[in-house]
Amino acid sequence: MHVQEWLETVPAVSIYALVALVIGVESLGIPLPGEIVLVSAALLSSQHTGINPVILGACASLGAIVGDSIGYAIGRKGGRPLLAWLGAKFPRHFSEGHVATAERSFQKWGMWAVFFGRFIALLRIFAGPLAGVLHMPYWKFLIANVLGGIVWAGGTTAVIYYVGVVAEAWLKRFSWLGLVLAVLIGLGSMLIVRRRAQKSAAEHEPAEPEPVPAD
Repeated sequence: MHVQEWLETVPAVSIYALVALVIGVESLGIPLPGEIVLVSAALLSSQHTGINPVILGACASLGAIVGDSIGYAIGRKGGRPLLAWLGAKFPRHFSEGHVATAERSFQKWGMWAVFFGRFIALLRIFAGPLAGVLHMPYWKFLIANVLGGIVWAGGTTAVIYYVGVVAEAWLKRFSWLGLVLAVLIGLGSMLIVRRRAQKSAAEHEPAEPEPVPAD
């Protein structure tokens, strides 16, 4: 059975549920590839007539909003010990340097950090729990959370969907040569983004203290 034929057998509701679940759990503060799942599903909707991009965007928005709200409640109740526990469980994502960077963003931008945090991988994981830890007023958090979730999830779905529609027509015209070129461009973009992310993380890591000379 070809992949496309297999996809026709996958119930659309399972795709919607998977996207909402992964994005919701990521918003709780657990590192999951929410953006990758959303992009993949949106691209799939451009080639699979059974998957409605509007419903997909709505489910992704709902997952983001509900997940962030639960993360806020957990962070408000758990406080600083919660961040320490997350740092022990997920040291790559919740290191002291990353927590300090996210906290500075919240202190400087307030509710805007929650809104724009949706578009930044690091802050997307931190937004809910950290807003709770810092006791941001819930009404401010809720406004930024709802707007950010809708704009991020809906915007990402719409952009990837239309890119997928255009790309599919283009690939049909140029056959395998276009597919190879698209893969190379995608890999190149991924490597560039990863390199920039690693550079940014290195710049924000706290410097090691200089050794004190012995007497």
